[in-house]
Amino acid sequence: MPHIYVDADDCPVKDEIFRVRKRYGLRVTLVANRWKPTPDDERVAMVVVPDQLDAADDWIVEHVAADDIVICQDIPLAARCIAKEARVINSRGRLLTDDDIGSALATRDLMKSLRESGTMTGGPKPFGDRDRSTFLQILDREIHAARKSLRRRGRS
Repeated sequence: MPHIYVDADDCPVKDEIFRVRKRYGLRVTLVANRWKPTPDDERVAMVVVPDQLDAADDWIVEHVAADDIVICQDIPLAARCIAKEARVINSRGRLLTDDDIGSALATRDLMKSLRESGTMTGGPKPFGDRDRSTFLQILDREIHAARKSLRRRGRS
C-alpha cells in the first residue's frame, strides 16, 4: 500500500487527506516543525522535526519510497521526491511529474528573482472549494495508480 507523506506546514487539505486515508486504509505521516492536530488513529503519525531550514523536507525524502504519495507546495521538495519515484500532488490538485518538474523549478526561480528585484508578482488566488474537489479527484486517481504499480513491483 502506498504511504502518504504530508508537508504539514500550511497544508489546507489535511482533513481531506484523513478522510481519504480512512476510506483506503492507508498510512499517513504529517511532518512539520510544530505539532499539528491529528485524528486518534494508529495509521496517522505526526513527526515534529527541528525548526531548521528544510528539516521537514529532508525527513520526508529520507523516508519516501517509489509510489508513495507526497502532498506538498514546495517545488524543490517535490523534485527530490519525484527523483525517488514518489507521486507528488500539491494542495490544489496539481500532479507534479518528471516531465514538468524542471519547468516548475524554473518558474519558481524566475518568480523569486522578480520578487527580489522589487517586481510585484501578486500571490496565489484564494484557496476554494473547487481546489479541494480537484485535489480529492487527483489524490483518488493517484492512490489507484500507486496501488496498481506497487502490485506490479510486488510491494502491496
